[in-house]
Amino acid sequence: MYYRGIVVLLLYLCVVPGWGQRFADSKNLPRAALKAWEKGVVMAKEGRLEQAATYLLKATEIAPDFVDALFALANVRYDMGQLEAAKLLYEQVVALAPGYKPDYWYNLALVQMKLHQFDEAAMHFQKYLGMQPHSEWRRRRAQQHLQHCKQVAPFYAHPVPFEPFNLGPGINTAEPEYLPSITADETVLVYTAVRNGQEDFYLSRRDSTGRWTKGRPIESLNTPLNEGSQSISADGRYLVFAACNRRDGQGRCDIYFSEKTLTGWTEPQNIGPPINTSSWESQPSISADGQRLFFTARRPGGLGGSDIWVSHRQLDGSWGTPQNLGPVINTAGEEQSPFIHPDGRTLYFKSTGHIGLGGYDLFVSQQRADGSWTTPRNLGYPINTESNEGTLVVSLDGRTAYFDSDRTDLPGHQGSYDIYAFELYEAVRPSPVTYVSGEIRDANTHVPLQAMVEVFDLTMNQPLARTTADPLGRYLLCLPAGAKYALHASHEGYLFYSAHFALDSNAVPDHPYQLDIWLQPVQTESEKAVVLRNIFFDFGSAELRPESEEELSHLLELLRAHPKMKIEIRGHTDNVGSDVDNQALSEARAKSVYDWLVAHGIAPQRLRWRGFGETQPVAPNDTPEGRSKNRRIEFVIVADQ
Repeated sequence: MYYRGIVVLLLYLCVVPGWGQRFADSKNLPRAALKAWEKGVVMAKEGRLEQAATYLLKATEIAPDFVDALFALANVRYDMGQLEAAKLLYEQVVALAPGYKPDYWYNLALVQMKLHQFDEAAMHFQKYLGMQPHSEWRRRRAQQHLQHCKQVAPFYAHPVPFEPFNLGPGINTAEPEYLPSITADETVLVYTAVRNGQEDFYLSRRDSTGRWTKGRPIESLNTPLNEGSQSISADGRYLVFAACNRRDGQGRCDIYFSEKTLTGWTEPQNIGPPINTSSWESQPSISADGQRLFFTARRPGGLGGSDIWVSHRQLDGSWGTPQNLGPVINTAGEEQSPFIHPDGRTLYFKSTGHIGLGGYDLFVSQQRADGSWTTPRNLGYPINTESNEGTLVVSLDGRTAYFDSDRTDLPGHQGSYDIYAFELYEAVRPSPVTYVSGEIRDANTHVPLQAMVEVFDLTMNQPLARTTADPLGRYLLCLPAGAKYALHASHEGYLFYSAHFALDSNAVPDHPYQLDIWLQPVQTESEKAVVLRNIFFDFGSAELRPESEEELSHLLELLRAHPKMKIEIRGHTDNVGSDVDNQALSEARAKSVYDWLVAHGIAPQRLRWRGFGETQPVAPNDTPEGRSKNRRIEFVIVADQ
């Protein structure tokens, strides 16, 4: 807010000769009142406010209409934080001498603004400006204050829901804790803590009761230097963070990354150019799919102090040239602490450059389908206040926000900075997101496999996310609710696995889609059928639908990778319709897949096709789900034609 840090101007004015005769009870200002006022002014200038108030109060008791003493006393009350008392005194001053000095109106408006009485403050700033004050600097400030009053009044008139709770003594102490980040399942919280003047990373886990365990330092990542802002990946396997003044740094502060392995976190690596430069780069936020990195930087091409940038991961795994998010997000002020929600389109950040209540305010913007951003929305009062608001991150379901703050008015306040959570009101929530997770193993030996997992959005007909399972075969991918998905798992030397599923708009992280995968080793011959679960036809038709291309491409890649492999493509139907029709349909659908592969370069002698109609069901036909499983295309590896 404009008045933060401003010393109230013209606190202690000199008496104009003869002026006291106009506003004192007696013809001449009593000497005792004058002496008490002079002593009060000296005390105030020395910062001895209690003593100043005593003398000035004495002066006003001796001469109740002594306006300069009343004004000086009002200023002392203001400096002491006694705003209501100061306002009453300023009102008394302007009532006694409305046209005497413009600064009386300025200070009255200032304290009213501080008390959030914006309509009254705006009226009195206008009164001040209408008196044609001499100070050009103060005129500009009054105009700024006037504009501010008009901008923030609606926020205070329409407060938003906000009931924060402190994360408790396991996380928060008398020392600072800030910059929280969480995993997709909200079981791991990483944050920065100051201990004995040193910034380090701490990690806490949520126990079975929902409480956060005592935070522990991440010893393998902490150094004698300060570790700053960080972002843990959705699956908890990667930590991207900022560190300053390291020997391998490109500039003062750079972005680093580390991976969680079976033995702990790997040695941090500088992410390198083009993300890191000789400028300042910090405050990273990695997208849930791992394909975008948002961060804060002060570098050439920016629009102000610090801006938010984004880099896209390239096909070879490197990071592309960062792009400034542009003038919708960035301003001539400071934009910091980006958090890209796992929905992939909702960005939270803090800014001094957008219309706010004071200092850093929290904002939200959403990326449109064409890549542009919506006008940032202030999260509102009392989430935002005159204080500087800190970093904010939001859970997958969009309901819970975690943030840090040094506000002493928040419940359970422990120290200078604490970490809190609150239920985010609906209007500023992201799209609902859940996740698919499971383990991938060898179907014969049950050994974990670090297989590649890819998800394709069947609703939008486009790739969505991919990851590689960890050494234990575990994987996790965040998925927006309200769509249909195809999933593929592949590993060298194995037949690929495919699945498809739908997540309705009510899907929540509490009930993720669990999918364990068993991969079959590639063999010269196997009667073990591989179901192509993402081959789609219209009802009663053998024409391949466009969303089948992704699945067919995986089969094509498998055949190209194993040029001696020969397969039989098999078609199956449910029991709806006649046996003859179902047999013909199953053959036609298998033939369609055969034709597609031949058209894409696979030699016909490596392929054959066959239809089984409704004769080989894999599920009961008495339910829609069972019939859906029975309508399938699959293949088996054959030794010879």
